[in-house]
Amino acid sequence: MTQHFGAVCDEFFVSSRLFLKLDLPLERETILHFFERVRKEFPGMSKFRRREDGCLILEEEPDEGVSRRWVRIEPNSLRFGHFAPSDVLKVRALSNVIFEHAPYHLTFSEIDYDHLELIYGFDLEYRGNHDQLVAETLWTDHPLGGFVLGEDAAHTIDAQPYFGIALTPECDLQAFVETKSRTATYEVRTGEFERQPLSVFLTIRKYWTTEEGRDLKDIAASLYDHADELAGDKVVPLLVNPLAQAIASRM
Repeated sequence: MTQHFGAVCDEFFVSSRLFLKLDLPLERETILHFFERVRKEFPGMSKFRRREDGCLILEEEPDEGVSRRWVRIEPNSLRFGHFAPSDVLKVRALSNVIFEHAPYHLTFSEIDYDHLELIYGFDLEYRGNHDQLVAETLWTDHPLGGFVLGEDAAHTIDAQPYFGIALTPECDLQAFVETKSRTATYEVRTGEFERQPLSVFLTIRKYWTTEEGRDLKDIAASLYDHADELAGDKVVPLLVNPLAQAIASRM
């Protein structure tokens, strides 16, 4: 991951999700042992809570900025991430600790893996019509620009491109890019907009095959490598930077 991802947006964050075929054992002793092992490596992760939906979360209290690590256990998935990492090595370090100890403490193995996702998120704060901004920035010279920006369009109210590609011939490794607007039609109608994040998400997804035979940490590391390359070469220059520049020009 490049050191500069946090510099191209208002907030950069990373999250991972391992989806399982069977439900995880949410027993008291099992969960406490796993969370204690994580806390041993990251003492700041000391806030333990249970949500109304039953999910269990271990997280850090935010520091002077917004940097925060978290781990969440759900019935059929293990999720974790880092908001606004101050050091890019810390993101992979958390991943290594989670995937080294989770299979042992939570008793799952390769036969149980469904797929693993790694998400890079770029938030750009903007007070205005997110969809109009996206359309004018990305679709003006596109053949579909005549629809989303044509004379029939009083307002653009949905322009959230979502693309997916397979990175292998077998389609077991995939990459998706999504631009997420948070503008409501009520805001467009009234012209009163709240300052909200316009988000760009890069998702790398790995589906398991019976011939995989690779360590979970190695798989995760390869996903980070793919995400670093795609974010640096494609997502930032083609999506994040143009949107950030468009927002700056409207300030």
